[in-house]
Amino acid sequence: MIALSLEPKIAIGAALATELAGFSSGLFAYLKAKLIDFKLAKKLLVFSVPSALLGTMYSDLVPPVILKAIFAVGLVFIGTQLFSAWRKEEREKHEETRKEEFSEDFESTLTDSAGHTYHYTVCNPNMGKTFAGIGGAFVGMISVGLAELQEYHLVARCRVPAPVAIATSIFVVVITVLTASIGHFYEFAKEGGDVLEQVLNVIIFTIPGVIIGGQLGPKVQQYVPEDKMKVAISIAFLAIGLFMLVTLV
Repeated sequence: MIALSLEPKIAIGAALATELAGFSSGLFAYLKAKLIDFKLAKKLLVFSVPSALLGTMYSDLVPPVILKAIFAVGLVFIGTQLFSAWRKEEREKHEETRKEEFSEDFESTLTDSAGHTYHYTVCNPNMGKTFAGIGGAFVGMISVGLAELQEYHLVARCRVPAPVAIATSIFVVVITVLTASIGHFYEFAKEGGDVLEQVLNVIIFTIPGVIIGGQLGPKVQQYVPEDKMKVAISIAFLAIGLFMLVTLV
């Protein structure tokens, strides 16, 4: 959407529709894999959904360029933090006592459909709720931000296993994006004409791609080591954040 230089209203509408389709496709795959921590998701949705509604209502009050700049800087920061967390974990792999202590000290256990068991503790729940609120508001205003903040909190800060963190984040994002989309889509349907046509012209190309990607993602994830996945996510965040900053100049 950034490269197409669309009007903010059209870009946000197309992005929300694309995001909803892509994450919904991935959600079904993760539901089948039984990787979603529903207890954690419910705690985050209490904050993300109301914030998304508020973000949608007041999105016109903040210039889009400011929101994009904040989000771009945030992506660069999160990408850096994820990479730093990966490097720290690599160093700690050589500390056997620390590894044993961490493996025994956990609050949550989740077993997926393949029989893999994940042990983890969601640290600093207040930070998670705050990020859910901020991310939800960004979803309402510029259609992105929630998944990135959640992955920073769960993966970089709390070291929740990446498959569980990503699957749970996708579940929260789908519900939140669906909520934020209602207001935007109602406006498009009411306005009709060029706005609705431009949104449709974009999503007929983007939605098929993200639906396919949503199905492939969980399958690829089964064969990619967790540490490599974390590095890939950090590089993706850094690249997108830097690209957004360049386009703002």
